[in-house]
Amino acid sequence: MAVYTTVTDDDLNQFLAEYDIGEATAFKGIAEGVENSNYYLETTTGRFILTLFEKRADPADLPYFIALKQHLAANDFPCPLPVAARDGESLRTLAGRPAVIVTFLTGLSPRMPNARQCWELGAGLARLHMTAADFPMTRPNALGPESWPELWAGRENEADALQSGLSAFVARDLQTLSNAQELWSSLPNGTVHADLFPDNAFFLGDSFSGAIDFYFACTDALAYDLAICLNAWAFEADGAFNFSKGANLISGYESIRPLQDDEKNAFPSLCLGAAMRFFLTRLVDWTDTPADALVKPKNPLDYAARLRFHRTATSISDYGAK
Repeated sequence: MAVYTTVTDDDLNQFLAEYDIGEATAFKGIAEGVENSNYYLETTTGRFILTLFEKRADPADLPYFIALKQHLAANDFPCPLPVAARDGESLRTLAGRPAVIVTFLTGLSPRMPNARQCWELGAGLARLHMTAADFPMTRPNALGPESWPELWAGRENEADALQSGLSAFVARDLQTLSNAQELWSSLPNGTVHADLFPDNAFFLGDSFSGAIDFYFACTDALAYDLAICLNAWAFEADGAFNFSKGANLISGYESIRPLQDDEKNAFPSLCLGAAMRFFLTRLVDWTDTPADALVKPKNPLDYAARLRFHRTATSISDYGAK
């Protein structure tokens, strides 16, 4: 989440006139994240989030994201529900951008997740996968392995400026991952969140209370989604892997959906790939984010450290799994 597009009071009031949710009483930009413009919106009838889609969001994908959240909410998975305007449509235009209002989800995002929250997050991710198993729409992963060489092209000097010699390691990792793509394609797949970082998960105490920001959701290997979460939840601020958090995350997931043997065997490769995806997009954002954006881009070196750890892993047990 971030704010790239400014919404004036007049634009907001005209926009809300198309809904039956009352008049605005509070409106504030949300600075976290790096992708879309997001605002906290409070009206005379309740609290909402207003999102204007920017950057990587393809307008053709937006109906998929909206339908997915409608499907999950209708099947009791806790996530924001898109709000329809009077004409029945949830997707509209505001300040020249595609825009949607969603309901406000109660809970707090953990700044420093503990092991119990990692277990709960794993179980919540598996619930998401199971709830979405009969979701009829599909969407290719626009930031999957096929996109990584293009994201990397011409970025070698930027990587070496961050850390001497980094580009050579990244190039070798990309070759390793290229060789693993056939294996990945044979794994169980379905609808994945693909961005379930701590700031996209809500908790009440240590209990998982919901997920937000489904705008990278797609059809991919289910275990790849777990690998994304492991990268985001089980590493400490100093780059060290926390085996207790990793073990709890995987255990929580398997309490709902046990992993198959082929998923376990592929897990180190999936974790390397998940780290590569976020290293590359952070590297791009490091130089391409507008200087006047409220949000600062995240340091790619955080994920370079994760890549270094995954190069040494040979089995899922290296991540704490039993």
